[in-house]
Amino acid sequence: MDKRSERGDYRVFYPVATRWMDNDMYGHVNNVVYYSYFDTTVNRYLIEKGGLDIQNGKVVGFVVNSGCNYLSPVGYPDQLEAGLRVDRLGNSSVQYGIGIFKQGEQTASAHGHFVHVFVDRGANKSVPIPSTIRKALEEILI
Repeated sequence: MDKRSERGDYRVFYPVATRWMDNDMYGHVNNVVYYSYFDTTVNRYLIEKGGLDIQNGKVVGFVVNSGCNYLSPVGYPDQLEAGLRVDRLGNSSVQYGIGIFKQGEQTASAHGHFVHVFVDRGANKSVPIPSTIRKALEEILI
């Protein structure tokens, strides 16, 4: 069995509102929706703290790997929180750790990883992580 992630394992938290459409026929958030929570959490941090310009920036992050362990169900109308940290920081790539928590709970209902490779938008080639983004990532590196 997977070790369950605890709140103290993460550096930044964002609220996540479940939506009626997130529930599947079994009455809980469908597994694919967790990946949208991951994507939203990571990109919110990069935009707010790292200055990522998703519309006009020369450098963007491409997801190259992701995974999730589902530990206990959540569903609409649960209020959730996404915890974020950096597990590994390379020259052009970063692996994030993300935990999904029911509001106020100490143990994650799900946890996973998300890997970005930063690329030059025009050339579609990997490049070093821009300094402003790297600084923001270093702040949440474990």
